Amino acid sequence: MTGGLILAAVLAFVALVFVMRSVKVVPQARAVVVERLGRYHRTLVPGLAVVVPFVDRIRERIDLREQVVAFPPQPVITEDNLVVGIDTVLYFQVTDPRAATYEIANFIQAIEQLTVTTLRNVIGGLHLEGALTSRDQINTALRGVLDEATGKWGIRVNRVEIKAIEPPRSVQEAMEKQMRAERDRRAAILSAEGVRQSEILKAEGEKQAAILRAEAYKQSQILQAEGEAKAIDTVFSAIHAGDADPKLLAYQYLQTLPKIANGQASKVWIIPSELTSALGNGIGDLTSLLGGSNGSPDNGSGDGDTTPRAMRPPLTKPPIASPKDGAATT
Repeated sequence: MTGGLILAAVLAFVALVFVMRSVKVVPQARAVVVERLGRYHRTLVPGLAVVVPFVDRIRERIDLREQVVAFPPQPVITEDNLVVGIDTVLYFQVTDPRAATYEIANFIQAIEQLTVTTLRNVIGGLHLEGALTSRDQINTALRGVLDEATGKWGIRVNRVEIKAIEPPRSVQEAMEKQMRAERDRRAAILSAEGVRQSEILKAEGEKQAAILRAEAYKQSQILQAEGEAKAIDTVFSAIHAGDADPKLLAYQYLQTLPKIANGQASKVWIIPSELTSALGNGIGDLTSLLGGSNGSPDNGSGDGDTTPRAMRPPLTKPPIASPKDGAATT
């Protein structure tokens, strides 16, 4: 009886172990490679799966999610013989768990070495400046080579990124000096351009101001000339409308003569012929108007001539006959 209980307990334990080893739960985004008697049997997909204990063996558990691997800096020689350190980041995904298990021993290490080799080939054909400014080109070249090589391993390379490119310290200092000189040159050019634009704008402003001043002076001269023309026309019309006699005109002119003579720029002034004719026609009334008496003033000539001495014709002596002609000499 006791032996039967022990046997039953042993069988129950064996059955429990058999069931536990037979039932497998595969998580999401995982794959399990199963071997049967040392050979590939099948790949378990996510969910509940049953295997044969002691016959089937789990060979590998593969992560099907996209993975990121950062490689340490690798020394690479450029075409101009400069050694630079390049950090790369690789994004890949396992698409075939069977190939990733049986086609390559360690696909992470294989991808790293392949990346370094390809990177040296690509950078070796570029100068330092090209390597620093052609990251997209380098990433595209690396991705193409890696994707082609890892396809048979059941791995798809999604993206390759260059994280940093570190040139030698001496080259960095030279590049900094070059960039500083370039910035100084651009600053000098911008400053000179600003000064040139300022001078151009200033000259343009002075030109516009001169044009406006000349236009204003022109308008003022035109208005002044128009005003003087209207004033002369008004005076002329008033004189003709009032029918002024020569005596009044002569009097007005005599009053204006002192003002003309007192001018600093008055060197020569001319008496119009109309004034002399007016004075000749009405000199008697003008002298009476200036002298203020009813009789004819004595001008010192004794002949009763009312013409002023200054306006009389010069006295001439009669011709003297020559003794040869028999005439008496005066």
